[in-house]
Amino acid sequence: MKTKNAYCLKRRKEYADYEEKFADRLAQLRLLSRVSCREMSLALGQCEGYVNKIENGKTFPSLQNFFCICDYLDVTPKEFFSFIGDEAELPEALRFFRLYANLPEERRRLMMSLLEVMQ
Repeated sequence: MKTKNAYCLKRRKEYADYEEKFADRLAQLRLLSRVSCREMSLALGQCEGYVNKIENGKTFPSLQNFFCICDYLDVTPKEFFSFIGDEAELPEALRFFRLYANLPEERRRLMMSLLEVMQ
Protein backbone atom coordinates (compact mmCIF):
# COMPACT_ATOMS: atom_id res chain seq x y z
CA MET A 1 0.00 0.00 0.00
CA LYS A 2 1.38 3.38 -0.99
CA THR A 3 1.64 6.07 1.59
CA LYS A 4 -0.01 9.40 0.90
CA ASN A 5 3.36 11.15 0.84
CA ALA A 6 4.85 8.74 -1.72
CA TYR A 7 1.81 9.13 -3.93
CA CYS A 8 2.05 12.93 -3.80
CA LEU A 9 5.75 12.85 -4.67
CA LYS A 10 5.04 10.65 -7.67
CA ARG A 11 2.34 13.02 -8.89
CA ARG A 12 4.34 16.21 -8.29
CA LYS A 13 5.67 16.30 -11.88
CA GLU A 14 2.16 15.92 -13.25
CA TYR A 15 0.94 18.72 -10.98
CA ALA A 16 3.77 20.97 -12.19
CA ASP A 17 2.65 20.31 -15.77
CA TYR A 18 -0.89 21.36 -14.88
CA GLU A 19 0.36 24.50 -13.18
CA GLU A 20 2.34 25.42 -16.30
CA LYS A 21 -0.70 24.75 -18.49
CA PHE A 22 -2.81 26.87 -16.15
CA ALA A 23 -0.34 29.76 -16.44
CA ASP A 24 -0.22 29.39 -20.23
CA ARG A 25 -3.99 29.35 -20.48
CA LEU A 26 -4.29 32.46 -18.31
CA ALA A 27 -1.77 34.28 -20.51
CA GLN A 28 -3.56 33.13 -23.64
CA LEU A 29 -6.99 34.32 -22.47
CA ARG A 30 -5.58 37.57 -21.13
CA LEU A 31 -3.81 38.31 -24.42
CA LEU A 32 -6.96 37.51 -26.36
CA SER A 33 -8.77 40.01 -24.12
CA ARG A 34 -6.07 42.57 -24.96
CA VAL A 35 -5.44 43.47 -21.33
CA SER A 36 -2.11 43.91 -19.56
CA CYS A 37 -1.08 41.88 -16.52
CA ARG A 38 -1.06 45.06 -14.45
CA GLU A 39 -4.50 46.19 -15.59
CA MET A 40 -6.02 42.78 -14.90
CA SER A 41 -4.33 42.49 -11.50
CA LEU A 42 -5.67 45.85 -10.36
CA ALA A 43 -9.14 45.10 -11.72
CA LEU A 44 -9.14 41.92 -9.63
CA GLY A 45 -8.28 43.95 -6.53
CA GLN A 46 -4.79 42.50 -6.28
CA CYS A 47 -1.30 44.01 -6.31
CA GLU A 48 -0.12 45.10 -9.74
CA GLY A 49 2.16 42.07 -10.21
CA TYR A 50 -0.39 39.40 -9.24
CA VAL A 51 -1.28 38.10 -12.72
CA ASN A 52 2.35 38.29 -13.85
CA LYS A 53 3.37 36.10 -10.91
CA ILE A 54 0.71 33.52 -11.83
CA GLU A 55 1.77 33.51 -15.48
CA ASN A 56 5.42 33.05 -14.47
CA GLY A 57 4.60 30.19 -12.11
CA LYS A 58 5.57 32.03 -8.93
CA THR A 59 2.13 31.83 -7.33
CA PHE A 60 -1.19 30.14 -7.84
CA PRO A 61 -4.63 31.71 -7.28
CA SER A 62 -7.03 30.58 -4.60
CA LEU A 63 -10.25 29.01 -5.80
CA GLN A 64 -12.13 32.23 -5.06
CA ASN A 65 -9.58 34.25 -7.07
CA PHE A 66 -9.77 31.70 -9.88
CA PHE A 67 -13.52 32.32 -10.14
CA CYS A 68 -12.87 36.07 -10.21
CA ILE A 69 -10.33 35.54 -13.00
CA CYS A 70 -12.88 33.55 -14.99
CA ASP A 71 -15.50 36.27 -14.49
CA TYR A 72 -13.04 38.94 -15.56
CA LEU A 73 -12.07 37.01 -18.70
CA ASP A 74 -15.71 36.15 -19.40
CA VAL A 75 -15.15 32.39 -19.46
CA THR A 76 -16.57 29.56 -17.39
CA PRO A 77 -14.17 27.44 -15.32
CA LYS A 78 -14.83 24.61 -17.80
CA GLU A 79 -13.85 26.85 -20.71
CA PHE A 80 -10.76 27.99 -18.83
CA PHE A 81 -9.59 24.40 -18.46
CA SER A 82 -9.95 23.68 -22.18
CA PHE A 83 -6.17 23.63 -22.45
CA ILE A 84 -4.36 23.68 -25.73
CA GLY A 85 -2.43 20.44 -25.80
CA ASP A 86 0.46 21.24 -28.10
CA GLU A 87 3.01 24.05 -27.90
CA ALA A 88 2.83 24.43 -31.69
CA GLU A 89 -0.86 25.31 -31.37
CA LEU A 90 -0.23 28.21 -29.02
CA PRO A 91 -1.17 31.58 -30.48
CA GLU A 92 1.74 33.54 -31.87
CA ALA A 93 1.23 36.26 -29.26
CA LEU A 94 1.66 33.75 -26.44
CA ARG A 95 4.83 32.32 -27.98
CA PHE A 96 6.15 35.89 -28.31
CA PHE A 97 5.19 36.63 -24.70
CA ARG A 98 7.14 33.61 -23.46
CA LEU A 99 10.25 34.62 -25.38
CA TYR A 100 9.93 38.25 -24.31
CA ALA A 101 9.42 37.31 -20.64
CA ASN A 102 12.75 35.47 -20.60
CA LEU A 103 14.77 38.37 -22.03
CA PRO A 104 16.99 40.52 -19.82
CA GLU A 105 15.56 43.99 -19.12
CA GLU A 106 17.94 45.74 -21.56
CA ARG A 107 16.86 43.47 -24.41
CA ARG A 108 13.20 43.99 -23.52
CA ARG A 109 13.70 47.73 -23.95
CA LEU A 110 15.41 47.15 -27.29
CA MET A 111 12.56 44.91 -28.40
CA MET A 112 9.99 47.54 -27.44
CA SER A 113 11.94 50.19 -29.36
CA LEU A 114 12.05 47.94 -32.40
CA LEU A 115 8.32 47.26 -32.24
CA GLU A 116 7.57 50.96 -31.91
CA VAL A 117 9.68 51.72 -34.99
CA MET A 118 7.99 48.93 -36.97
CA GLN A 119 4.53 50.13 -36.02
